[in-house]
Amino acid sequence: MASEKVETVVAGNYLEMEREEEGSKSTTSKLSRLFWHGGSVYDAWFSCASNQVAQVLLTLPYSFSQLGMLSGILFQLLYGLMGSWTAYIISVLYVEYRTRKEREKVDFRNHVIQWFEVLDGLLGKHWRNLGLFFNCTFLLFGSVIQLIACASNIYYINDNLDKRTWTYIFGACCATTVFIPSFHNYRIWSFLGLVMTTYTAWYMTIASILHGQVEEVKHSGPAKLVLYFTGATNILYTFGGHAVTVEIMHAMWKPQKFKMIYLIATLYVLTLTLPSAVAVYWAFGDMLLTHSNALSLLPKTGFRDTAVILMLIHQFITFGFACTPLYFVWEKFVGVHETKSLFKRALVRLPVVVPIWFLAIIFPFFGPINSTVGSLLVSFTVYIIPALAHMVTFASPSSRENAVERPPSFLGGWVGLYSMNVFVAVWVLVVGFGLGGWASMLNFIHQIDTFGLFAKCYQCPPHKA
Repeated sequence: MASEKVETVVAGNYLEMEREEEGSKSTTSKLSRLFWHGGSVYDAWFSCASNQVAQVLLTLPYSFSQLGMLSGILFQLLYGLMGSWTAYIISVLYVEYRTRKEREKVDFRNHVIQWFEVLDGLLGKHWRNLGLFFNCTFLLFGSVIQLIACASNIYYINDNLDKRTWTYIFGACCATTVFIPSFHNYRIWSFLGLVMTTYTAWYMTIASILHGQVEEVKHSGPAKLVLYFTGATNILYTFGGHAVTVEIMHAMWKPQKFKMIYLIATLYVLTLTLPSAVAVYWAFGDMLLTHSNALSLLPKTGFRDTAVILMLIHQFITFGFACTPLYFVWEKFVGVHETKSLFKRALVRLPVVVPIWFLAIIFPFFGPINSTVGSLLVSFTVYIIPALAHMVTFASPSSRENAVERPPSFLGGWVGLYSMNVFVAVWVLVVGFGLGGWASMLNFIHQIDTFGLFAKCYQCPPHKA
């Protein structure tokens, strides 16, 4: 029993990176570690907090106009907690999988573990295929959304070009993320990304309060069931950014320390999303129903332009976060994942960007596309599948007895843990996928009917289109 405990403690140390830490002490290597090589608890927190809220920050006031103030606040709190719970569940399954494999002397020094491999190792190929499909499709559309957001934002600074042309330009810019090897190398970007979203959130809050309420402002939400559940699934999408949890954990020196990181990151993110959404909705009310990007309603000032530029840079970072796991999957499929040549891997990764670019041009519906992706993909990828996978993995008494991570006692042991998993799975299946899927698809189809596929300038003023 004592040796088993020792094994558990040792399991999950990223040996390759630990050796790098002990390596060269030159100035170059110190600078490289400072800006480039990240694997601490703080790096993981910055990655989670930075990745969790990006362009969706700009669409949350739009969701509040659909939900109403009270429901908007309650859904943020509920989905924030549910997202933190399933991120914890994913971390438990990762540690379980990695510990089992390392006891079998499997070496992960040149291999990044991904969610579908965790499912494969614990539950078999059918679960692997299910996880691979939902995870890759979600990350694909998550990357698409970042491109759409880039075009939507830059238009408010420079409207000489339409949004579709800006999508072409930013697609080329985002393709440079193929040169970032892994999540270890997002240290400085994660830190800067969080600074950028923090500035933007508080700019939106302060600017809305200073602007005051527009004349004859109306707060009629919730007015329609379709809009209500569309808004709710956008918030589901907001707190469903943990599709890259496994890759972030794998980039840590000690992944078993991840357990509470996502919850702490979520609590910080709520200090950004709640004040900004409340303030913008208070100021502009129902005007947001036809302005999914909150920045479009705020007066053009240097502060707003700064927010736009910072969000553009942040969307580049988030594009990399969403796309890097897709790069890994493609590398493994082609057979170059374990090669040490960065140039060769970058070259192989380029085809992944092409369908993302194309889809962003077909569906430029900034705002409504978040809800559609949230209901159809996020619901399964990061809520339902992890909850069910955890219950099946530890269904037998022996698996529970030998579990690396046991349930916290304050939850009521295994019974409490299973109760939480059942609640999350059923709630998201009914409210997120069922009602949310119905509402968001109706809204999405309405956008296609109104603006058409390949819309040149979505929600642009008529004289600019």
